[in-house]
Amino acid sequence: MQDSGEDAGEDDRLAALLAGHRILFCHGLLGEVADWLHPFGMDYMHSQADWLRRIGLTVAVVRLRTGAPVGVNAGRIAAAIAADPRPVVLVGHSKGGLDALAALLLPGIATRCRGFIALQSPFHGSPMADAICARRWLHLALHRLGRLTRLGTGRGLCDLTTGVRQAWMQDRAAAIETLVDTLPCVALATVLERRWRRQEAVFLLLARWMERQGARENDGLVSVASARLPGAAFELLEGGHRALVTAGPGRDPVGVLRRQLLWVAEGGPCGPAAIPPRPRPAPVPHPRSR
Repeated sequence: MQDSGEDAGEDDRLAALLAGHRILFCHGLLGEVADWLHPFGMDYMHSQADWLRRIGLTVAVVRLRTGAPVGVNAGRIAAAIAADPRPVVLVGHSKGGLDALAALLLPGIATRCRGFIALQSPFHGSPMADAICARRWLHLALHRLGRLTRLGTGRGLCDLTTGVRQAWMQDRAAAIETLVDTLPCVALATVLERRWRRQEAVFLLLARWMERQGARENDGLVSVASARLPGAAFELLEGGHRALVTAGPGRDPVGVLRRQLLWVAEGGPCGPAAIPPRPRPAPVPHPRSR
């Protein structure tokens, strides 16, 4: 699909505004597996990275063991930022947003950044992680599998549980408040409607399970409430847990990222009132968007 003239104009503006910057992607859990499957047609932030390179911007994926503890990955992200003097825009999906937030709270890191975009990140935890970690045999099996495949350990999964996340956020509430008051930060969430879509089939089943656990509106893995970063701008769209990072019918991951990067690059105001512009047709905004 060719870009419209409007998109081309926005791309030119974005390329000029972020010239001399780096855009760093922080993958969510099992992002390495998606990379391995990319030659077979799997898209996981690849279409977004290709678009950024096409318009002349510098983009890189921070190489993480996505199943590693949040604190470990935060150190790796901080090292990647410190290794190059150019300012950075951090874009994290799912657990990658938690890793990126933890990195931004480390001394001297936020001042090296231009903005933070969190896509479907469970800042307050996920019932799915609760369910897995509560079953010792399953958690142990995944821990061993993670070590065998060098994807991380079971500790990374436990970092996604609601108890761990809520304590983590509470302990760092003051630091997070300072961060979102000084750095443009936006969190995006999606919610799955009940209508059937083949590409969302697995997430639709998971979403119904999440609802039975009390998670109400969710994308199949992360609830809308959990994806809110206190004090940050927020946008709610429609789709499953990969809708903002994977191309497909009814999805527009490039358009979503274009809007958020423009908001950051144009000096989007900090704080909860700084809601990015309404999206164009795909994906369709959820009617309860705030």
